[in-house]
Amino acid sequence: MNSWSSFRPERRLEPPLWANRHQAGLELARACGRLRNPVLPVTLVALPRGGVPVAAAMASELGCSLATWSVRKVADPAIPEVAIGAVAPGGVAVWRNGGGARSHESAARRRGWLAEQEAELERRQRLFGDPPPEQLCGRHLVVVDDGIATGMTVEAALRSLRRLEPARLELAVPVVDRRVADWLSALVDRLTVLAPVDDLTSVGLWYSQFEQLSDAQVLELLARIRTK
Repeated sequence: MNSWSSFRPERRLEPPLWANRHQAGLELARACGRLRNPVLPVTLVALPRGGVPVAAAMASELGCSLATWSVRKVADPAIPEVAIGAVAPGGVAVWRNGGGARSHESAARRRGWLAEQEAELERRQRLFGDPPPEQLCGRHLVVVDDGIATGMTVEAALRSLRRLEPARLELAVPVVDRRVADWLSALVDRLTVLAPVDDLTSVGLWYSQFEQLSDAQVLELLARIRTK
């Protein structure tokens, strides 16, 4: 795919655009209204933790099933906000090219950062009940997150899910860096964006409330949706 769709031509893109992730999810559901009557069964695949409330709102509106797919950023503990890589299920790892992907991977392995995130990835898979690969194979998957700045964790998730040979793989997000959207669009069959932003530095700026979610909050949201 070489193009993507934006759904906010009528409003200037100035933060914040949404009160919270739930509101963004409702708006994203309207932009993805075609998923109400799909040709194939659709599964919304939320990236924990932030993608879960967005996808939960979408699932309620669209009547789609909801699953999680855990992915983890790899960073130097001294500067945790700067990702040097990301890991996803199936042994998928991607590394930042800016300083040399091989040097990032080598440092992460040597200093134990990669092993720590792989362990946390496995913990989240068990805790949130990520489905086994065979349950997603051949399905129409729509990956959902609360926003994309660098795109590293989303890239890892998409490459991991593509290995499962879904019938269709899409990505839907409220806000994304415009340049990142351009290259992520090549990894999916469709990319739906509410707000493409130039030089996106912080996803949280686009929400009035953007608290860090706990495991308990994520589990509560998942239980609420899965029992409907």
